[in-house]
Amino acid sequence: MQNFPYKDDTYKIIGACMAVHRELGKGFNEIVYGDALEIELTDNNINFTREKQFNILYKGNLLPHKYQADFIIEDKIILEIKAISSLTDSHSKQILNYIAVSKLKLGLLINFGEDSLKYKRIIL
Repeated sequence: MQNFPYKDDTYKIIGACMAVHRELGKGFNEIVYGDALEIELTDNNINFTREKQFNILYKGNLLPHKYQADFIIEDKIILEIKAISSLTDSHSKQILNYIAVSKLKLGLLINFGEDSLKYKRIIL
């Protein structure tokens, strides 16, 4: 098995996401899964911040628009959730950019929109 950072935390987060998917199934909007995930994370004593904003610099200039992470878990993992038919390479590239902007090491990309929960661990 591949070695990656925050393995125990990652398993807990994926477990919480699986519980949400098991209860709700597919077909809801992303915001609904986020709301349910807040409850699941809280019930499992997993510290998180929802919709945390990060500044983006371009050539030393602060851009007026910010990146907003769906969740930051334990101040060290970005959790990006989707509710779409399937994940693509562009979603992986998106979370790579988010990891770079946030200066965190690990991102989890979760898709609630398929028959079974799909996830990717993404390390910068």
